[in-house]
Amino acid sequence: MTCTAVDVPAICELGQLLNAIHHAARPEIYTAATHDFSRDAPHWMSFFEGPGQIVFIAHVDGVAAGFITASLSSGSGPLMQPMKFVRIGSVWVAERFWGNGIGPKLVNLVQEWGIQQSAKDIRLAVWTFNAPAVRLYEEIGFETHAFETGMPL
Repeated sequence: MTCTAVDVPAICELGQLLNAIHHAARPEIYTAATHDFSRDAPHWMSFFEGPGQIVFIAHVDGVAAGFITASLSSGSGPLMQPMKFVRIGSVWVAERFWGNGIGPKLVNLVQEWGIQQSAKDIRLAVWTFNAPAVRLYEEIGFETHAFETGMPL
């Protein structure tokens, strides 16, 4: 279902689980998770403030089980075909709900939203350390189109 500002506390709590995984693998990039879930409220609230952004949340028996954020973007410039596309930002399903099809359902909601927005493509970035997410995206049809590389300075 479409998320509203009322759902932000649940998103903040779920987001800490996602943050913990990212911080464990890349502490030089991601801050440590916190028990003060409200710390991240401004970040998640920003998705409700601008046009072309959406957040979906999944509930299981009244419990927030997962969420996904997405935004509408467009490719332009002299070397690019003009195209609207959807960029998935954050996706998380609480581990106790893994294997119930929640992740694919959330992605499907974003796909449907993107079609309604006249988008022609859907994109996301996923860290290589996040093997469960990589596997999920491959299983539902995402293909690798590019590699982002980096090195510390």
